[in-house]
Amino acid sequence: MKNENIDLDEPVSVTLMDSKTSQLDDILKEKLDRAFHKQTSKVILHDIIKIACEHTPIDLAYAASRLPPDIRPVIYENLADLEAKVGFMVNTDSSTRVAVFRHISDTEAKNLIAHMPPDDAVAVLEDMSERRFRRVVDLLEAPKAARIREIKTHERNTAGRLMTNEFFAFPSEMTLGAAADYIRDNPGIDLTRQIYVLNEAGELQGYVPARNLIINPAHVPLRQVMQPVLHKVVADASREEVVDIVERYKLPALPVVNEDDRLVGVITYEDVMEAIEDIADDTIAQMAGTGENVREHEPTWKRLLARVPWLVVTLFAGIVNVGIMSSLQSYDAGSLTFVLFFVPLITGLSGNIGIQCSTILVRSMATGGLSVGTKGEAIRKEMTIGVSIGMMFGVLAAGLVWSLDLIGLSAIEVNPAIVGIIVCAGLWGACLASTSLGVFSPLFFARIGVDPAIAAGPIITAFNDFLSMSIYFLIAMGLSALLL
Repeated sequence: MKNENIDLDEPVSVTLMDSKTSQLDDILKEKLDRAFHKQTSKVILHDIIKIACEHTPIDLAYAASRLPPDIRPVIYENLADLEAKVGFMVNTDSSTRVAVFRHISDTEAKNLIAHMPPDDAVAVLEDMSERRFRRVVDLLEAPKAARIREIKTHERNTAGRLMTNEFFAFPSEMTLGAAADYIRDNPGIDLTRQIYVLNEAGELQGYVPARNLIINPAHVPLRQVMQPVLHKVVADASREEVVDIVERYKLPALPVVNEDDRLVGVITYEDVMEAIEDIADDTIAQMAGTGENVREHEPTWKRLLARVPWLVVTLFAGIVNVGIMSSLQSYDAGSLTFVLFFVPLITGLSGNIGIQCSTILVRSMATGGLSVGTKGEAIRKEMTIGVSIGMMFGVLAAGLVWSLDLIGLSAIEVNPAIVGIIVCAGLWGACLASTSLGVFSPLFFARIGVDPAIAAGPIITAFNDFLSMSIYFLIAMGLSALLL
């Protein structure tokens, strides 16, 4: 959309019914860019206030991440009220939070955190330094500060970090009416679609769907409408385990318990969706061979520095491959000179086969489709497919070599049939090596506790080039010595 089509003096209202979110982000960015290029500060503030009134804090949070960091706090300052500022900070990216926190005082930061759920507060506070984190938390009321510190004690990417420790849990003898009254008296605690029921020892006994507060009489005790809790996790459970349970059983909320089966937190479906996005981002970054955040609108130089370290291994692997190819200069056989021209074919085809195998297995691991019982079958299938493709394209390559000689386009000084056999066998061996690497490397990384998505990154790709080309040359030299 061109700038001249956007008039700051006319109200613009774009909803999901009218446009995709990406188009909305583009419109907002253009409007904000034009506002910040005004000549006077009074005009700038007038336009920013107008834009902030026309759009939701969530939309502004996404748009701000695409602006220069020094002007992001201006958007925050001109939001309508504290509730809008809280929504903006919860939904924006890390770099925007850092820019805003540099701009506001500890007292204002404390007011923001006081109106956030503890799990959101911890996520936002992680963009502060540890020293300032302690200062801001010390300003909070004691119960709120204790809940935030409790969540902060858990490791990242665990159920303890995903959960909120503000939830509704009542004794089994309490009536639905009393529970409803308590919920109404505590509007600051989000209702997680389920009300949990505890026994006298405080252990988790079951849950009551929130709709039961409406459809059942107020005098009915919770234990009469209580349903059993079939799925729960401990605070140290990984986020992957949480996602797998919630996705498989379609749970609206997942309780988190300690070793004594006491309820310590609840993970909502919305929290799981955010975890899925984070896992997807991490997996895509690993498979692309980069440490950058794929959702982050960072400067080019930062994104460059995030990619370079992963490619150093590729550089050294390429130098090793050059050394292997140069070692063939000591062989005078014409057929070996000719098979050098097939190196791009060997590395390209075998590399793609290996990446296909590893990607399929990584996807199966991520979706829970690969278990201990199905692992052997998956390995056999992928190996069979890889070996079959290698044989198929090896025969095809041999046929092309022979065809080129028949039509007079080949300058082979030896029997082209022998060259075809060498290329066929070498290509098959290279594909076998790359298939083995693509199949077993994700399983190996998963076994040692490393994200198996790295198996599709540049490190494995570079190692695959070295391995497949070495196998190809070894077969070529062996058959050349045998047949020539």
